[in-house]
Amino acid sequence: MKTLLSSLILVVSLLTASLRAATPEQEKAFTDSYRKALEAGDATALAAFLYTEGAQPEQIEFFKMMQMIDKGSKVVSVELVAPTAEEAARMNKAMPMPDGKMYKMPVKPYKQLVVKTESKGASGSGSGSSKSPVAEIKGKLVIPVPVPAK
Repeated sequence: MKTLLSSLILVVSLLTASLRAATPEQEKAFTDSYRKALEAGDATALAAFLYTEGAQPEQIEFFKMMQMIDKGSKVVSVELVAPTAEEAARMNKAMPMPDGKMYKMPVKPYKQLVVKTESKGASGSGSGSSKSPVAEIKGKLVIPVPVPAK
C-alpha cells in the first residue's frame, strides 16, 4: 500500500510538473533574448531556441531560415501569446510540410511567439508578423521543430 501511494504521488508530481507553464519572468527573459538575437541577426543564438530532437535536417534548416528577418526590417515587437482554441488544436495535430510529408509537434506547445516587423525603403513601407509555437521542456522555453508523424 505504501509503495502504491508513493508511486501515485510520483506520477501526479511528474504530470503536474509537465503541465506547469513558465513564469512571467521566464517568458520575459525568453522574449528579450529572442528579440536581441533577432535584431543582431545572430543565426547561432536564434538556432539555440529551437527544440530539434527527432527533427529531420531539412525541417531544422527550414525553421532556421524562417527565424531570420529581411535586411532593413525593424523589429516592432516580440511577445508570447496564448493560442486560440482553434490554433492550439491545429498546432497539436499532424500537418503537411513543404516536402509533402506529414509532421507533428514533438511536444505540446502552450504559447505562440509573435514577432512583428516593419520596413521602410525607396519602394515603400510594409509590415509583417510571424507566429511560432513555444513549449516548455525541462524548465526551458523552446520553439519545437516538427518531427515525422508516425
